[in-house]
Amino acid sequence: MKFRTWGILAAVVLLTVLPLWLVSAPPGGEGMFGGSDDAARQAIGTVAPGYRPWFAPVFEPASAEIASLLFALQAAAGAGVIGFWLGMSVARERARRDAGATSAPLQERRAD
Repeated sequence: MKFRTWGILAAVVLLTVLPLWLVSAPPGGEGMFGGSDDAARQAIGTVAPGYRPWFAPVFEPASAEIASLLFALQAAAGAGVIGFWLGMSVARERARRDAGATSAPLQERRAD
């Protein structure tokens, strides 16, 4: 490998590892990657301490890891649907363009 390739590889590794190494944990030790649900619950508790939720969840995951897994699966399914739609749209447009290009010479011959 060339020196330039090694330099780019080292830069990518440094840009990946260095921020993780330099960031320190928050003082509480937990909550660094807390979700918006927890932040909203804390904000509501501060603004209206006597607030009661209107309903209870239908399904409560057994742990935070399972909730994270379900969220990731939901995101992957949504990305798959959007990717499928985008791919079909592009393929449909290409087919329409190819059909128009192949039928143009036939129309010119008929006009003669």
